[in-house]
Amino acid sequence: MAPLRPSLQFDPALLLRAQDVRVAFFDVDGVLTDGGLYFSETGETLKRFHTLDGHGIKLLQKAGIVPAVVTGRDAPALRLRLQALGVVHARFGTEDKRPAAEAILAELGLGWHQAAAMGDDWPDLPVMRRCALACAPFHAHAEARAVAHHVTTAPGGNGAAREFCDLLLVASGRYAALLEAYAA
Repeated sequence: MAPLRPSLQFDPALLLRAQDVRVAFFDVDGVLTDGGLYFSETGETLKRFHTLDGHGIKLLQKAGIVPAVVTGRDAPALRLRLQALGVVHARFGTEDKRPAAEAILAELGLGWHQAAAMGDDWPDLPVMRRCALACAPFHAHAEARAVAHHVTTAPGGNGAAREFCDLLLVASGRYAALLEAYAA
């Protein structure tokens, strides 16, 4: 069997921006979910996550890129999903996301130049503006799209985070080897 050739293509300037990334920050609502808030009759918040996004996060970990979550909300469903994905660096219920991201960077011994972020609204802007690479889902607020170096073709909660992960994997030089390992 012939080896698989990666079919993804990203702008070379974008790949250069992302090549030193060692941590990827994710917002949740509107990025890892579709942004809708679903409440049960008992008031429990329900969230829908896409398996493509989850697998992308797992691939980041295999490539040595740390996934981290900084979100303004907290919900048992979110904590369960992050636990299932092995995400250990997370800050919940914070509207001021910059200090939360800085604390994670300090824990990891990394700087902003080694970070990427994906967000969709104003609370994400302080983190997105400081990172080497900022990404937004195509349905993000106009201000988030304006500061993003890359706007995905997929919407939040439906593969946008996977597109962000794939970009980071290609930039790291690990995408082709990971793909071949799965296709063998």
